[in-house]
Amino acid sequence: MGTANPLQHVPEPLPDRLYEPAPGERQLSVRAVLAGIVVGGVLSAMDVYLGLRLGITAVGSSLVGAVLAYALFAALRPKSPLSVLETNIAQTTASGAGTMAAAAGLVAPIPALAMLGHKLPLHGLLLWALSIAYLGSLVAVPLRRRYIVVERLRFPTGTAAAGTILAMAGRKGETLAQARALLRFGGGAAVFVLAAYFVRPLEEPPIAALGLAVLAKWAFFPTLSPVMVGVGLLIGPRVGASLLAGAVVAWGALGPVASRLGWAPGPVMSMTSGPRGWLLWVGVAIMLAEGMTTLALSWRSLAAGLAGVLGWGRGGGPGASEPLGGDEVPRWWWLGGLGLATAAAILLGWLFFGVHPLLGLVAVALSLVLAQVAVRCAGETDLNPMRMMVSVTQLVFGAIAPGAVRTNLTAAAVTSAGAAQAGDMMQDFRTGHLLGASPRKQFIAQLWGIGAGVLFCVPAYYLFARAFTIGEGELPAPAAHAWRAVAELLARGPGALPGSALWPVLAGALFGAALPLLQACSPRLRPYLPSGLAFGLAFLVPAQLSLTIFLGALVLVGWRACRPAQWERLGQVVACGLIAGESVAGVLRAALQLCGVRPLVGGG
Repeated sequence: MGTANPLQHVPEPLPDRLYEPAPGERQLSVRAVLAGIVVGGVLSAMDVYLGLRLGITAVGSSLVGAVLAYALFAALRPKSPLSVLETNIAQTTASGAGTMAAAAGLVAPIPALAMLGHKLPLHGLLLWALSIAYLGSLVAVPLRRRYIVVERLRFPTGTAAAGTILAMAGRKGETLAQARALLRFGGGAAVFVLAAYFVRPLEEPPIAALGLAVLAKWAFFPTLSPVMVGVGLLIGPRVGASLLAGAVVAWGALGPVASRLGWAPGPVMSMTSGPRGWLLWVGVAIMLAEGMTTLALSWRSLAAGLAGVLGWGRGGGPGASEPLGGDEVPRWWWLGGLGLATAAAILLGWLFFGVHPLLGLVAVALSLVLAQVAVRCAGETDLNPMRMMVSVTQLVFGAIAPGAVRTNLTAAAVTSAGAAQAGDMMQDFRTGHLLGASPRKQFIAQLWGIGAGVLFCVPAYYLFARAFTIGEGELPAPAAHAWRAVAELLARGPGALPGSALWPVLAGALFGAALPLLQACSPRLRPYLPSGLAFGLAFLVPAQLSLTIFLGALVLVGWRACRPAQWERLGQVVACGLIAGESVAGVLRAALQLCGVRPLVGGG
């Protein structure tokens, strides 16, 4: 891996350019696209597993895709290593595939609809995922010139990816060490998780048998999960501590109180009558209030993005009337593709989800507007406010289609895909711009990546759905529960809340709104304030997941303090190895369960 600021090691030979390609340098090669497909496919399947377990996707696939694709070739030791531009194509392909778990809706809207009894056939989900993902990528194409060439927004992840690609090209020995670390930790995690399938106490020690029945009842103990340790290594101490604090408040205080007072008398993990279903609403209130307040405080970026929508047809600002270069994406490509993707999304939404075509058209139009707003925010802050865009969509459709929960979730899925893919494509365009790459070839690579990602992540989702009950047990799907809760609240009003939850929900909303306001008033407080998203998420997942992630964050703190140089080189690679190893093993565990292979010790 590069350092925290990889660009500081790279001279800048041209304005807004880090690299000048050699004449005839290889770029859109078969091997680069295949490397991106393999890496991105694994990332997409990994994110399905992680999303269904924790409600989030792992990391930015552009940066990780660049590192893993280059590390893959370093391990294979070909006669000619990937060139700088080939590595860029590999990361573009990988990022297109890697975002498909979120873009296809497999983390939230699709499982939320399944919980309501609406399950898509495999071919339906494949077509739906392709249509909305291509729609998002096509939206980004005409925005490239405005935001990257004219306004020169930084897009920090894309900028870091460019610097990392150049750093790897200059340090081949270090990249080989990264590849070895990735394989060792990924393989070790996979072996442990498969062993834990047969010997269940390896993963979940018998806490109750040790006289700790109360902790066992509330799942207040760490689980030996490589993926959660890897997430902790990636997110750092502030977010890890926020998860721990949220778990203590939710599962150590509010949950037991709700159970004792009869507000949630059912089993602890029951979504209908137990503390878990009661706590869900408080957590969603915290996350929703924090997200909407953050969105309101970003009004300048929102206004600029909306102004871009209004000026889209007039050329996009000063300098945008300059003639397009030969490597630009042809206008008829994205206009024709946008029309086809729009028609497909509306038709498939009608056929598979029962969304009226007029409402489908509104969903697509809203997605086009909000995707541009999300791209602007990503360019300025590196934060893609996909979650906030989804909340806006759910509020809009709660007003224009009251009571239609399925329509609400489907429309939000379109917006989510548009924000995810448009933001990802623009980060890749920024990387390519810094490296002197061809936008047209990057666009082709992204299309290949999206198609490949669908073929990886959709079957993985179906395998998990058949082997486990999504929304319970091993795959609690907290994001799906949150989306469904918001849709039902908008459809049924306060009556959707469980008894005695109204005041705790209001308190949670006030707490969530206060966090970004305090940060805006005093930025110095930010390191000491919890992340509202992480704090609220801890209400939605069993406490053991939050505790394990916090332990992973502590490992990061210790590693970075004792061996900072080693952490800079290998930290993120080790984290990705742990996450990928358990995710791949999770697919194998699902297959074992479907085949009727039973554990040897513990479990049924």
